[in-house]
Amino acid sequence: MADSSFDVVSDFDQQELVNALDQVRREVGTRFDFKGARISLELGKDEIVLLADDEFRAASVKDLVQTKAVRRGLSLKIFDWGKLEPAAGGTVRQRIGLHRGLTSEQAKEISKTVRDRFPKVKPVIQGDAVRVSGKSKDDLQGVIGHLRELDYAVALQFTNYR
Repeated sequence: MADSSFDVVSDFDQQELVNALDQVRREVGTRFDFKGARISLELGKDEIVLLADDEFRAASVKDLVQTKAVRRGLSLKIFDWGKLEPAAGGTVRQRIGLHRGLTSEQAKEISKTVRDRFPKVKPVIQGDAVRVSGKSKDDLQGVIGHLRELDYAVALQFTNYR
């Protein structure tokens, strides 16, 4: 019988993030409390830059981004909200980092947790993912269930289940 396996990764759907940010921009344009406000959300490769008139509006946009992200199935753990800093023209800027991939420490921690709790499966660190393989699919499902119960600092997904 062949081994079954799956990968533990930390990633998000880029298109869903783009859609969520588009929804936020549309809502900011139509809401009365944002009338005449200068709000800007710019998506970069690994961060979002938020420009707003003041701290109150920046906090409102942050709430909107989180709400729209959750509705689109994105975890709030992908966002690393930076500090508000003053920008040109009396505005404020906030850099929002985007977490993608597991660090080596996180991969080692997940691997150790799986090894200690489930002796019949074998975790192997592969770059920014952890491949877990074993003979029994029931054991692998147990590993997935256990990792979902734990509250990691990053969002975990389970891919390539075969």
